[in-house]
Amino acid sequence: MSTPNILLTRIDNRLIHGQVGVTWTNSLGANLVVVANDEAANDLVQQSLMDMVMSDGVQTRYFTLQKTIDVIYKAAERQKIFIVCKTPHDVLELVKGNVPINFVNIGNMHFSEGKRQIHKTVAVDKDDIEAFIELKKRGIPCEIRRVPDESGEDITNLLNDRSEYVY
Repeated sequence: MSTPNILLTRIDNRLIHGQVGVTWTNSLGANLVVVANDEAANDLVQQSLMDMVMSDGVQTRYFTLQKTIDVIYKAAERQKIFIVCKTPHDVLELVKGNVPINFVNIGNMHFSEGKRQIHKTVAVDKDDIEAFIELKKRGIPCEIRRVPDESGEDITNLLNDRSEYVY
């Protein structure tokens, strides 16, 4: 069984939108975007909307977290995979399921009730923080970077710098 060619794993609560479907996909040279999200895997309307913003020649798959874990090692070598998840918990589930993720890009984690803003595009709650800390313990860097030509910022620096945000 060969290791799947995962170019990048991104957390973005919007999943696929213009930035992901065009900018990131083209920058990475990805030819397959795997949306690993239980809700999106079962929402055909959301899938067709996301497919509309994809670059030509790039395939999409909408899998539950468990299906992603079950099929990732069946990927062909020619598949250059870009995984998109909604939350850090989703990424952690994939990692626990032995999906070979070695780096996480964080795009958007919108503010909502119970979350605190730690960056222009990232708001976290206690569970998010715990998931990021667990990913770091597993040796997986998590970097906030909205677009490819922007410099990234290690999220753990933001979690550490803002002790008032740690519960």
